Amino acid sequence: MNSTSKCSDMVAEVVATISEGLMLVSPQGRIEMVNPALERLTGYSAAELIGQPCTILGCEACHEARKGAIGWCRLFERDTDSHKRCEIVRKDGVRVPVSKNARVVRKDGTIAGAVETFTDLSEVVERDRRIEALSRMLDSGAGFAGMVGSSQAMQRVFRIVERAAESDAPVLILGPSGSGKELVARAVHDLGPRQRGPFVPLNCSALNDALLESELFGHAKGSFSGAIRDRQGRFEAAHGGDLFLDEIGDLPPSIQVKLLRVLETKHIERVGENQSREVDVRIICATHRDLWSMVRMGAFREDLLYRINVIPVVLPALQERKEDIPLLATHFAAGIRQRTGKDIEGFTPEAMRSLTVYSWPGNVRELRSAVEYAFVLADSGRLGIAHLPQHIGYGTSTDCGPQGMVADAAVIDGAERGKQKGGSRGHGGRIIEYGGGAQDHSNVALTYQVPAVDESREGGSPASSKAQKFFSAGEEHIGVRTGETKTVGGDYGALQRHDAEVERDELVQALRVAGGNMTQAARILGVHRGTVRNRMLKHGIDLKKEIAARGWQLE
Repeated sequence: MNSTSKCSDMVAEVVATISEGLMLVSPQGRIEMVNPALERLTGYSAAELIGQPCTILGCEACHEARKGAIGWCRLFERDTDSHKRCEIVRKDGVRVPVSKNARVVRKDGTIAGAVETFTDLSEVVERDRRIEALSRMLDSGAGFAGMVGSSQAMQRVFRIVERAAESDAPVLILGPSGSGKELVARAVHDLGPRQRGPFVPLNCSALNDALLESELFGHAKGSFSGAIRDRQGRFEAAHGGDLFLDEIGDLPPSIQVKLLRVLETKHIERVGENQSREVDVRIICATHRDLWSMVRMGAFREDLLYRINVIPVVLPALQERKEDIPLLATHFAAGIRQRTGKDIEGFTPEAMRSLTVYSWPGNVRELRSAVEYAFVLADSGRLGIAHLPQHIGYGTSTDCGPQGMVADAAVIDGAERGKQKGGSRGHGGRIIEYGGGAQDHSNVALTYQVPAVDESREGGSPASSKAQKFFSAGEEHIGVRTGETKTVGGDYGALQRHDAEVERDELVQALRVAGGNMTQAARILGVHRGTVRNRMLKHGIDLKKEIAARGWQLE
């Protein structure tokens, strides 16, 4: 075999491996050779194409190029490369969008033919169509009543919400934290006949029993200490509209009984009053808890559950509708871009891939926070992996937890971190670390770090001295020394209870050292005075009883 024959064989082998469709056309317009990729693209075999005019492919660009040509087409007359985006017709009649490149081939100075390549643009066209649909959705107010999602799960939610809005029956919204339950409640209100009435939300987990009863039903003047005037509750405020009770699973048993009565009679009585008042309110409830399990445990009334669970709306976790993540991320980015004015064009493919792979235990709320974070770091251009929180951009799908967020704080401002030596202000210096997977809470570690007090900052002030005494006194109770950490193992619920206990004890310690002065205690804890008061209410702390029970002396 001579060298020319070997070269021809090699060329034929190379042509056969090219992924783009390729054909060789004679100056008379006849197809002389095709590669396997063109056979797959057109549906024709090589035997069916070779010898046929190139017009067999029904290319629009070819039809135009033949108009006014002296020979077969103007490509051979211009002797220049041709780049066109057009459509060809497959053997089965289906039109396929392609990018076609053509170039004249010469041999010994004479035109020997033309080589044409075809790149299938079907996926590109489909992507452009989806982007256009997304743009229309963003321009038209972000999906369905403020909710974004094209997945089947969300389309089902949209249909149920639309039907629920037409009814006046109670609605129960179920779903994990951060999945958008309040958005659904707002949509039910805005799309229903009560849209002209008020929409009154109340978080049932934010108040203790006494305050929650007053918030729901109102109170009469003098009904308890501090009730200096009559006050209407949320039921009266929502008259003619909708009352949204968020975290209904945290409703105390004593309030559950009264709520059930109101739902049955449509009448309320203010605290400290025996006058019955009629209310016209539709109830919308939401919770992330398993109410049926709570009923079996005796923590939630079965009759109340049946009363509020007339129209259930179940929201999927973000991990169960990952196809919506690009839509949501783009939607959030568009809103933040409009608000901040930053010239940010979107996400890089790598960043979007990281967003899609991550498990999102915090659901849509966590995704929005991640996009906000990326906008803080980025100045312009596209958002990349480096702009995402570390546990999302560089971690795995299960590497999610506050440890990544703590690490990211150094990226934002190391100087600001230096101002808060030993921990985060407002949290008693506690640093919470989670170990284990996003969905596996069997191996969770909770670390508390007691901050050392920098007396030079306070100039040896009484507040500094009392803070040092507070944390010194805390050593014995919490079981750590200043600046050290203690890790407590256990299940997730136990850690939450432990967290609440530590918060309560820290508050009592601070109040003790401050001599019962809430302002001074707030300085010791590094929080606002109102936070101290709210925590006292939250934990039901009576300072005098607490000190007497523990046998402590005020300093």
